[in-house]
Amino acid sequence: MSADAKVAKELVETLKDGRDGYASAAEKLRDSDTPETAAVFERFSQQRADFVQDIVSMGHDYGDDVDNSGTVAAKVHRGWIALKDALTGDDASSVIGAAATGEDHAVSEYEKALDEDDLSPEFRALLQQQHASVVAARDEVKALHNVT
Repeated sequence: MSADAKVAKELVETLKDGRDGYASAAEKLRDSDTPETAAVFERFSQQRADFVQDIVSMGHDYGDDVDNSGTVAAKVHRGWIALKDALTGDDASSVIGAAATGEDHAVSEYEKALDEDDLSPEFRALLQQQHASVVAARDEVKALHNVT
């Protein structure tokens, strides 16, 4: 398995977690006193879905199937997110705080991926672009958390 495929599989799982987490957070906040935050989370959920598609498409271009779920670490991480979600409740500050924690995780996963020496130049460029967007999203979520 190429370094690109290995890294892509892990990032796809992280991005799917983010997509689903943001969608769930948006749903919780849609009818709250912070519907504008729900709209931000819907935008980030779509962004993560787009990032998954970009990575999967690039993998297909090289003959790699990077969209098959199944690593133990990914399953454990998804389980942790489900548990945390169940305990968080509907309080806007708690939901935003959970999103900020998820964003810290996403940023660290991209940084770990970018530390990989054997990535193709095209894949590295895609990851650098996505990393910058994830960092910007994390900063926006943390700013929202500081306001609530």
